[in-house]
Formats: sequence, structure tokens, C-alpha cells
Amino acid sequence: MVKKTNKNLLLALALIFGGIAATGYLVYENSLLQEGNQELVKEILWNRSGFFAITQSLNGTIKDLTATLDSTRQELADTIKTRDYVGTQFNLEKQKNDAFSNQINEIKGQLGTLQKINNTDPDLLKKYSKVYFLNENYVPRSFVKIDSGYTFKPEETFLFYADTWPFLKVMLDTAKADNVDLKVLSAYRSFSEQSSLKSSYKVTYGTGANKFSADQGYSEHQLGTTIDLTNESVGASLDGFDKTPEFKWLTDNAYNFGFIMSYPKGNDYYQYEPWHWRFVGRALAQKLHDEGKNFYDLDQRTIDEHRVSFFD
Repeated sequence: MVKKTNKNLLLALALIFGGIAATGYLVYENSLLQEGNQELVKEILWNRSGFFAITQSLNGTIKDLTATLDSTRQELADTIKTRDYVGTQFNLEKQKNDAFSNQINEIKGQLGTLQKINNTDPDLLKKYSKVYFLNENYVPRSFVKIDSGYTFKPEETFLFYADTWPFLKVMLDTAKADNVDLKVLSAYRSFSEQSSLKSSYKVTYGTGANKFSADQGYSEHQLGTTIDLTNESVGASLDGFDKTPEFKWLTDNAYNFGFIMSYPKGNDYYQYEPWHWRFVGRALAQKLHDEGKNFYDLDQRTIDEHRVSFFD
């Protein structure tokens, strides 16, 4: 009985001491755990503090970048506005400069036109033959002697207005290339020469001379831009010249070189003279050909408009 009681006591004591020990260990373990949690909490709090600091720094950077972006956007908008304004001003100035340039070119053109007109003797396009008059002092500015190969009488001297000679030469050379035999029978005649010629005609034909010969001062030959043309077969008589291939060629081609027949059939001034051709410039000759008109049919003002193109 005593042994059994002792065993129970020992067991109870063992349980008591075991519980005390277990409790003590738990207390110690909890203490350790609490100490560990504090360190962990400290670490977490420290990390959280750092995170907050980084976040605040990032927020500040973002705020700065946003402000910079807004400022850049405003500068860009101002730049675009300035660019548009400058572009508008540039276009306005360009328009002004273009207009000014056009005015300058127009003035240059007008000056060039005036210079051409001033360099063209106004008498060269006047309607003579009982209309306008050339006095005894009128002489073309310069002459060229027509080469004898182009004349019907090689032994005689024939003069032509120098500035219009190239047109006549090309016409005669072109005719020759087309197997057309054109020869110059008469060219420049001075006031006194025309006077002598008219006097001789009056002796022979009386007042009938007025039908085919101009008085001195009214002859186109005094201009130096007018010629009488013939061929070898017709010669100086000029009879039947309008039946020749040469006349046909002149009718079809002379206007291309600036020459017109002054006195066609039905004119109000002189008898029909198919041999008498006057240089009036290619533009006017073309106009007369296209419209089927005679030089003397036009108003003098209309004729004078072609002074600027006389040598073109």
C-alpha cells in the first residue's frame, strides 16, 4: 500500500515539475519570439520608411517631370504660334516681293519696248503716197550697197536701209534656193532723184504720170526699205511681171520676210504695181496677209502699233 502511494506521489511530482519546466520553456520561447518579432517589426518599419521615402522622391520627380513637360508643351505651342506668325509674315513679304518683282519686270519690259520703239524710225511705217510727206532732208540712218548678184543692172549702185537688208537678203536667197529668179530693179531713191524721175515721166506721160509715179517726198523708195523687183525675162519694162513664177512666189512668201505689195489691184493711190514691195516688219506683214488687207487700208494708229516689232 505504501509502495503504491509512493509511486503515485512520484508520478504527481514528475507531472508537476514537468509542467513547471514546460511552462518555463514556453515563457522563454515566447520571450524569444517576442524579441524576434520586434526585430522583424523594426526591419519592416525601416523598410516601410525607406519605401515611403523612395515613393516621396519618385512623386517629387514625377511632379518635376510633369512641370517640365507642361513647360515644354507651352514652349512648343508658343514656338508653333511664332512659326505660324513668321510663316504668315514671310508669305506676305514674299507676295509683296513677287509683286514688286513683277512690277520691275513689267517696267523693264516697258523700257525695252520703249527703247525698241525709240530706236525705230517712225517714218518707216507711215502711209506716204499722197498721205504723209518726207522732206528733202530725210535720209535713212544707214545704208548697205546691194551686192550686184542680186540686181538686174550689176553696173549700177543700189542702196537699201542697212537694218532691213538682212530680211531682203534672206528673201532673195530663199527665192533663189526655190529656183525663183528675183532681181532688184530699183531701191533707195533720194528726194531729188524722185523729183527728177517724176519730171521725166511728166514729159513723157503728162498728168498721166501721177497714176504710177509719186511726187518727191511721197515716194516709199525714199525710205530705203522699198524695192522694185523683176526677173531676167521681164527686165526693166516690168510688163507682165504678175504672170511670172517670181510674182507667184512673192505673193505666197514675201510676208514671211516682212514684205508687202504696196499697190495691189483696186488700190486708191496708184495703178497696180505687182513689182513694188515694201518692208513693214514680219508681224504687220503677217497680219495683212492673214486678214487679206492692204497696208493702206489700215488706220495709221493701228500701223504704228507694230513699230515695236518692226525688226523682229
